[in-house]
Amino acid sequence: MELLSGIAATSGALNAQRTRLDVIAQNIANARTTRGPDGLPYQRRVVSFENELLRSTAPDGRAGNTLSSVRVAGVSIDPTPGQRITDPGHPDADAQGMVTLPNVNLAFEMVDLITASRAYEANLSVAKNSRQMAMKTLEIGR
Repeated sequence: MELLSGIAATSGALNAQRTRLDVIAQNIANARTTRGPDGLPYQRRVVSFENELLRSTAPDGRAGNTLSSVRVAGVSIDPTPGQRITDPGHPDADAQGMVTLPNVNLAFEMVDLITASRAYEANLSVAKNSRQMAMKTLEIGR
């Protein structure tokens, strides 16, 4: 009998949200980077998730429960063009004095940050409660 069957699904969600938090932090940190290593303004990164089925096997070898979890499918670049502003004194200004800014909107990133943080906390709470229930089950069995 597997007492902590939900932990596998929750740990996948925790890893996915941690990746999302890392990417959001990278976006916020580069919100004003007008020239990256490739010479272009920073492009916002976006995390995409996909559903993952986790199958557990019963002790007798038969198929057990099927759980659903989430995992990171990939991190892609947002192709939306960045805003162009006039700033002839900027070192990255073109011949017309225009500077292309990164396509990062700090308000959207902060909303994403709060959402990802709350999802992470919710999954952490599920893991904690599953562990407590397993401990209580073991205490009852004594």
